[in-house]
Amino acid sequence: MESRTPLTFLCLSSYFKGNDFLRACKAEGCRVLLLTVDKLLGEAWPRDAVDEIFAMPGGDFSNRQDLLNAVSYLARSRPIDRIVALDDYDVEVAAMLREHLRVGGMGESTARYFRDKLAMRERAASRGVRVPPFVHVLNHEHIAEFLREVPAPWLLKPRSEAGSVGIKTFERAEDVWAAVEALGDKQSYHLLEQMIAGDVYHVDAIVYERSVVFAEAHRYRRPLLGVVQKGGIFGTRTVQHGSPEERELVDFHRDVMDALGLVRGAAHTEFIRGRADGKFYFLESGARVGGAHIADLVEASTGVNLWAEWARVEVAGGKEPYGIEPARREHGGLLVSLARQEKPDTSAYTDPEVCWRLSMPNHVGLVVRSPSAERVEQLLDEYERRFAEDFYVAIPAKQA
Repeated sequence: MESRTPLTFLCLSSYFKGNDFLRACKAEGCRVLLLTVDKLLGEAWPRDAVDEIFAMPGGDFSNRQDLLNAVSYLARSRPIDRIVALDDYDVEVAAMLREHLRVGGMGESTARYFRDKLAMRERAASRGVRVPPFVHVLNHEHIAEFLREVPAPWLLKPRSEAGSVGIKTFERAEDVWAAVEALGDKQSYHLLEQMIAGDVYHVDAIVYERSVVFAEAHRYRRPLLGVVQKGGIFGTRTVQHGSPEERELVDFHRDVMDALGLVRGAAHTEFIRGRADGKFYFLESGARVGGAHIADLVEASTGVNLWAEWARVEVAGGKEPYGIEPARREHGGLLVSLARQEKPDTSAYTDPEVCWRLSMPNHVGLVVRSPSAERVEQLLDEYERRFAEDFYVAIPAKQA
């Protein structure tokens, strides 16, 4: 059998994450290049899985011309077969590099559907996907019409921030206008959306050649926006397997992936079920592995490491068959919180369902796993109360 020429991966990460992806690439026989930023060079990257590591000055990849020059220089002596963004903030620059270097993968147009909250809503709505009412913060007559016709509360959202970062909530039209005016020339970088009351869900998936080959549905214990803005303990858990709720979410997620055009990779997609009408609405999607240790929850409940499977998908590249078979189909629950202790001690949490513990300064986290969704919910209820007593500390949210 003829041996395959090893692929060279250039992995971008302006945050410290993705070690399992790097290790999986190396295990697949690839040459792995990591491009990060200088302040992260001292982090615990898996040096044994990285052939070369490079760093850009500054805290991010915002200077696109410098980044393009640097990567083009590397490519003079290193043929690059894949460019992968390990963090949500790097998705668009990775797409720009692919297009300039003519490396296969997601281009800039599709990348916008997974980074630009306005673009993804317009695209989804145009393909018949249900989204909350929204308007671009651009034409003031259109904004005024939206405020007249769409009931409050409303959310003012930056188009290209990750998750709940920078989102503001308003009850009065005059407050919306004051915030819009304060944005000045940054108005067009925002959208206004109706805030729908309800429970927020997420589906974490692997896509290969436009087919969703793995999808696990979860429900946040509290909307992430509330945790970010008001503090509290972050929690999420698996949706009951085989339930109508799970089937509806997985089907809706497949429609979203079709609409946004993800060809291959990992995806973290959020939905809300409206309390008033019981319908699911698409909120946003990222072409990445979900943050906040959701990948650890998925691995605990299914045996599937999303980072490693993403690497396998990229290696296969549409030219080789790819399949995935979960090792188990159990229910999992995750809690993560800031802690007032530098090294929180969770040794008193002794239930046999505890299968993962977070090791991170001033943070505490656990994953529990059980065949029973009810048992997972019971443990999360109990542990959240204990976390509040044993560890939790509130830090005031930053004011924009």
